[in-house]
Amino acid sequence: MQGQVALVTGSRKGIGRALVEHFCARGASVIGCSRSPVDWTLEGYQHFCADICDEDAIRELMSAIRKRHGRLDVLVNNAGIGGMNHLFLTPLEQAQRVLNTNLLGCFLVCREGAKLMRKSTRGRIVNLSTVAVPLALEGEAVYVAAKAGVVALTQVLAKELAEFGITVNAVGPTPIETDLLRGVPKEKIQELLARQTFRRLGTFADVTNVVDFLTREESGFITGQTIYLGGVS
Repeated sequence: MQGQVALVTGSRKGIGRALVEHFCARGASVIGCSRSPVDWTLEGYQHFCADICDEDAIRELMSAIRKRHGRLDVLVNNAGIGGMNHLFLTPLEQAQRVLNTNLLGCFLVCREGAKLMRKSTRGRIVNLSTVAVPLALEGEAVYVAAKAGVVALTQVLAKELAEFGITVNAVGPTPIETDLLRGVPKEKIQELLARQTFRRLGTFADVTNVVDFLTREESGFITGQTIYLGGVS
């Protein structure tokens, strides 16, 4: 990735930070964004405070990337929030927040990022979904619906953006030790792991490995695909 420009949303911690570190180690110029500032620094990394649901903020972010780098080669839509409640216990406000961040935010960043990518007739977009989609995980109806929407969005955008040389794929991680998981009861996690082929928690390396593959130059013939980790299908 020497000399390439990559954008990772939700980069302050967890999977997002791991992706930033991975891309920087491979020689890319990396831009990240989150709603809060980061408390760390890394050579080759630039951070922006931006809410992915804020259209003006995302347009300003892409404008800054265009002015500084002139292009965008890789986009990873990692930003997302969880929401674990039974249908009867899910307030509308929570449902709207989960849908807006996980689906509409992803759509917005894809749209604006692809505008920048098409100028160079090449690009790699990877959207983060979850194994909760194929598992139809009970207790997470709105979250699963939003992430299923990400998979559908990925498939459609792969067709719409192919003429510009842009590939669009998705990765569905298993549960990983992040803030998103800390509010989930341990017995619920064990039930989920029991439904995987590999019955363990995922790691950041599991995710960065697949994202790395999908964003490589050699992966230009792969698009519209979703790879679920842990042997879930």
